[in-house]
Formats: sequence, C-alpha cells, structure tokens
Amino acid sequence: MALKRALVTGATGYIGGRLVPRLLEAGFTVRVLVRNAEKLKDVPWRAQVEIHEGDLLDAAAVERACHKIDVLYYLVHAMGQKGDFESKELQGAHHVAESAKAAGVSRIVYLGGLHPSQGELSKHLRSRAEVGQILLDSGVPTAALQAGVIIGSGSTSFEMIRHLTDVLPVMTAPKWVGNLIQPIAVRDVMYYLIKAADLPPTVNRTIDIGGPEVLKYSEMMNGYAVEAGMKERAILKLPVLTPYLASQWVNLVTPIPRTLAVPIIASLQHDCIMNEHDVDSLIPPPAEGLLTYRRSVHLALGKMKEGDIETSWQNASVEGAPSDPLPSDPEWAGHRVYIDLKQRDCDAPVEDLWALIEGIGGENGWYSLPIAWAARGFADKLVGGVGLRRGRINPVHLRVGEAVDWWRVERIDHGSFLRLRAEMKVPGLAWLELTATALPDGTSHYTQRAIFFPRGLGGRLYWLSILPAHGIIFNGMANKIVATAEQRFLERKIHAKLSALS
Repeated sequence: MALKRALVTGATGYIGGRLVPRLLEAGFTVRVLVRNAEKLKDVPWRAQVEIHEGDLLDAAAVERACHKIDVLYYLVHAMGQKGDFESKELQGAHHVAESAKAAGVSRIVYLGGLHPSQGELSKHLRSRAEVGQILLDSGVPTAALQAGVIIGSGSTSFEMIRHLTDVLPVMTAPKWVGNLIQPIAVRDVMYYLIKAADLPPTVNRTIDIGGPEVLKYSEMMNGYAVEAGMKERAILKLPVLTPYLASQWVNLVTPIPRTLAVPIIASLQHDCIMNEHDVDSLIPPPAEGLLTYRRSVHLALGKMKEGDIETSWQNASVEGAPSDPLPSDPEWAGHRVYIDLKQRDCDAPVEDLWALIEGIGGENGWYSLPIAWAARGFADKLVGGVGLRRGRINPVHLRVGEAVDWWRVERIDHGSFLRLRAEMKVPGLAWLELTATALPDGTSHYTQRAIFFPRGLGGRLYWLSILPAHGIIFNGMANKIVATAEQRFLERKIHAKLSALS
C-alpha cells in the first residue's frame, strides 16, 4: 500500500465512524475533520487519530486539514437536511476539491448514491451526484463510489426495513416496493472504500458498487422477516401513496424521523441498481465474496443482539433540533429560564446510582409514568419529531453525541454527571441533567435538574401548562431512580452474603 496518510471527513457519521478504525487496522495514519471534536470524546480510537476541528464551509479549515495528506475520504452528506442544503454541499465540495489539489493529495475517495442515468433525481440524489462531479473535476484522481441501500446494524435503510416488517403483519405500501434494489453489506462498503485508496492515478471516475443480488424492496422486507424468525408479510401495493405521504407513514410507524425518511423514500422511486458493472476490473472482490442480502441481515441482527453496534442512524443530526450547548451560566441577565430541581439522598454507593443514570432511556425507560412518556413521544412524532422510539444504541453505556430517545448526550462525565439536550419539538430549548455524588459515608446523593429556555409567549405558556405533569413525572423519576439503586445494592449485598455462606 503506497498511500498511508488519510483524512476522513464525516468521521462522526455512520460510514465514517466505521471506516476510521478499519483504516487504522490497515496501517493508515488517520486525521479526521469534524465540526465538534467533543463528539469523539468516547470513541475507542480517539487517541489513535489526529483531530482537526472545522467545517467544510470554512476554506481555511479544509486547507489546514489537507496538509500532508495522501488520500482524502469525502463522507459528508446533508442527510435529513431541508432548505438550501444543496448550495452548502456544493460549496463544501469546492473547498475540498481546491484544497486537495493545492496540497498535492494523491487520491480522493467519495461515497455517493446509485441513481438512474436518465430522468429527474430527488434533491438529495442530485446533490450527491453534483458533489461527485465537482470532486472528479478537481484535478485530483477521484474514485466516486456509488452505493444503494446499505445493510448493517444501525443503518437507516436497514432500520426502516426492520421496523416496517416488525410492526406490520400486513403492509399497505407504495408501488415502489416493486422497484429493483441492489443492496450491499456495510462491511463490503468498508472493503471498497479502503481498497479504493490503492487505485492507480489514471482512475478518475464513478464506480458503482452493490451486492450480488438484485431484489424487489418487498423481497428485502420478507427476507428480513425470515431471518428474524417471523412469517413473510403480505404486501398490498397502493399507487396513491405519494413519497410525501409514504414518509409520513414511515415517520409514524417506525423510529425514523420524517426528515430522514423523505430522502430515503425519494431515492426508492426508481430502480436502485448498478449501471456500471466493471468494478471487479478495478477492485477485486473480497476473497470470501460479497455478502448476500440475507447474510447481511443475519449479521446485523447478531450485532444488535450482542449490543455491538459501532455506529447508528440514531446519532445523525436532526434537522431543526437545537445543537448549541447549554451556556455555562444559564441564568444570565435578560434571559428567562425555568429550572425544575429535584435532589435525593441515596443509601446505595455512587456506582449503583450512576449505573441507573447512564442506563436511562431506551428499553430501560424513564422510571416514571411510562404512559405519559409514550403519549408525549407519539405527539412529537405527529409533528415530525423523533419521538421516543429512536431508543439508544447500547443499554448500558453512553457516549457524547449519542441519541437517547428524544434527547442527545451533550456531556457525560462517567461516574458522576450526564447532560441530555432535548431534540423534541418544543417552543424553546430544554436540557436534563442527572448527577451522582459520592458521600463520605459510602452513600450517595442524586441531583436532577430540568432546564427550559422558553421561546416567546408560547414557550412560557407551554412550561406553565406542563408544570403540574412535570411535578408528578420528575418527582416520580427521582424517587424511582434512587429506590431502584438502593434495591439493587441490597440485592447485591444479600447475594454476597449467601455466596459467603455457601
């Protein structure tokens, strides 16, 4: 391998987060360009990479990141973004193209999407194709890989198939369920991305990649059903379901928010198969062969069962959700802030209390009035929010930037402090802080702080309207977390005594 120094953009995303450790295993020296380095705080490979903080829209930041780089991986895409995202993507691509050329980068590897060679494309597919063309015209040899539906634990496409099939024994579906799809396993995408770095400089072109099978979307759903141990689903095609209506349906019956469902469904309006079939002449297939769809599903389900999901759609940025961190002094002059503070002493040691805090949400729940939480989550889904069903990746451990139902981990000091930022639809900004403090006598103290910055009169009325419910829910939450920690501690002590006696 001649190329050793790699720059990865999009390292906090689904593909980039998986590619980085595999590049390290392959012998690359890796630099990443991320907008917020804090999101990499807890990834296992953080200490092995050089981190540059910056945005692709910042030409100077891109120029610095490209210095002394051999191969540049362009893995950024505004998935789920609305508005004028196209012009921003094109501007970022131009910055990368110009900086890579000026820095003497030897190879650009880009991951775009399979699309028809003719006909009108959706905004997202069109933007991906335009970004690829800018990179191909950069003067730097570029391999513009084009993949369709990517199957792997945590991928948006896989999760949409999984939830639609799990929830609905009989599916009324749009006519595009009969369209042809060429899915590819995420591990095969990783293989092609890494091998593309070794292509000779004469290769400057698009390269379609896909798995060994061409299937209908309906066949993919039923292939998943069989691998998951369920009966095949009856699927009724309805020609009246427009992409917009279909995205509303997906938003309601799956955890996929509407902003992510729209571009996925728009891409499925056409056959999503390889137009070019000469990839093998450029990059030999893996020695063990490309994974079939059913095998990909089997492996993804196995990863989920083991709780070993490297990256997930759940951690993708949500359009319209607040992203600014909580100010260090939330009660600055001139800004209205509401705070709900609950504190409890806990007879359990701090490690037992912290285990409850870090494990909150997802399948573990929120320790108070689950019906109320479910109702609020459903209401959020109705208005296009993420709802509660987004869940969490790992039932025990959290990292900065991960999603927890309708929250996102903004800060975590393992063993003591967790701050969650709300991404639900509310007229303002909201955070929830949970703290476990060790006391000298071996017990602990629990602090729970809900913070709300109202937006206008609507925000203030919203807070006042939910105040009675908050009094019940947040009190119950604090009481149950402390009581559960104490109960687990007691059970642990009893078990230890019984083991000593035996």
